[in-house]
Amino acid sequence: MQSDLFKLRRKFIVRIGKMLHKYGTPVYRLEAHLMELAHALELRSAFIVSPTSMTFVLWTEGHEDEYTHAARVAPGDLDMGSLSRTDEVVEQVLNKTLSIEEASLRLDEIDNMPNPYGKVATGISYWMASAAFSMIMVSSVRDVIWAGLLGIVVYVFVLWSGRSKGITNMLEPLVAMVSAILACAISSYVDPSIDIRKVVLSSIIVFIPGLALTIGLAELSERHLVSGTAKIMDAMMMLFKLYFGAFLGLEIGFWLFGEVPFQPRAVLPAWTAWIAIAALTTSLIIAFRTRRRHILWSFAVGFIAFGTSNFGASYFDYAMGAFLGAFVVGVYGNIFTRVAKAPAVIVGMPGLIVLVPGSKTFIGLNAYIAGSGFDYGDHAMQQSLVIFMSLVAGLIFANSALPPRKSL
Repeated sequence: MQSDLFKLRRKFIVRIGKMLHKYGTPVYRLEAHLMELAHALELRSAFIVSPTSMTFVLWTEGHEDEYTHAARVAPGDLDMGSLSRTDEVVEQVLNKTLSIEEASLRLDEIDNMPNPYGKVATGISYWMASAAFSMIMVSSVRDVIWAGLLGIVVYVFVLWSGRSKGITNMLEPLVAMVSAILACAISSYVDPSIDIRKVVLSSIIVFIPGLALTIGLAELSERHLVSGTAKIMDAMMMLFKLYFGAFLGLEIGFWLFGEVPFQPRAVLPAWTAWIAIAALTTSLIIAFRTRRRHILWSFAVGFIAFGTSNFGASYFDYAMGAFLGAFVVGVYGNIFTRVAKAPAVIVGMPGLIVLVPGSKTFIGLNAYIAGSGFDYGDHAMQQSLVIFMSLVAGLIFANSALPPRKSL
C-alpha cells in the first residue's frame, strides 16, 4: 500500500472513531465497528477506548507502514442523529459510492450541524421528561405539574452552563440543590400537598445515571474492563453529587421556609403511566436529536420496553420483568438494524432508559445516608443491582437470539 493511501485511510479511521465516541457510542460497539472499518480498508488495527481517552494502532499487512495515535477526549453525549449520519458516511465509503476525501467534507458538515430541534423544543423535552417521570412514580396531579415546572428551571441552568465554565463544573449538585430549595418554598407558601422528594427527584431525572450504570456493566460483561469500570465510577460520582445537592437543598429549604406537614392527595390512576411513557419517549427523541426517519421506531420502543417489563413483573417478578424488557429491546434493535440499515443504539438507548432503575438507586442512597429506613434502603439497592444485571443479561441473550447485522 502506498504511504499516501495509508495516511488517508488512517486519518479517516481516527476521525470516525472520535466522532462516534463524541456521539455516545458504547465502547464495546465502537471498538468492534472500528476494527471492521479498518479491515474493510485493508488495514490491521488495535484500539483501546475509554470514556476519556482513545488509542489507535494501525498498520499494513507487511508492517511497511505503522501508525499510533493517542488522544484525550471528553465523555460523549448521546446524539443519535449525528451517529446515524456518520454511519451512513462509513457505509458509502465502504460501498465505494463516496471517496474518503468527499467523506471527510461530509463529516465536517455533520460535526458542525446545529441541533435540529432547537433550544425551545429541548426545553420542552426537559419539562416533559420531569413530568412524565413523576407520573410513572405514581404521584398526584400537582406533583406532576410542579415537577415539570422545576424541570424547566433545570434546563435554564443547563443553558447557563453553556456560557459559564464555573456553572458547568458544579451543574449537577447545583440543579439538585436549587430544585430542592424551590420545592420547599412551594410546599410552604403555595401547595403543601406536594411530595417534595418525589418532585425533586423527577425534576433532575435527566441527570440520574441509570443508563450509564447499565452501559458500564454491559462493557464489563464484554471484557472491556477499563471503560466499564470508569463508566460505573463516573455514574456513581454523578449520583453522589446529585444526592449531596438535593440533601443540602432540602436542609437549606427547611431552614428558610420551615417544614410543612405533608398533605397527601389522590394519586393518578395506573393507566396514566402509558401517557407518561409517550411523553418520556418524545422527550428522549428530542434530547437525542433523533432523525425524522427514525422517530416512529424510537417512539414505539418506549411502549414495547414498558409493556414487556410490566408483563414480566406481573407474572414473575421485577428482575424477570427487566430481563424480558431488555431482551425484547435488544431484539427490536437488531430488527431495526436490518430494516432501517442504521445503528441499533438509536432505538436501544431510549428503550434502556425506560427500563433502568436509576431513581431506585437514588432513593436507596437517600435511605442509607439519611439514617431512616435502612431496611428499605438495603432492599432498594439490592433491587437496583438485580435489575441492572437482568438488563445486561437480556441484551446478551437478545444478541444470541438474533445476531446483529451491524457492529453499531
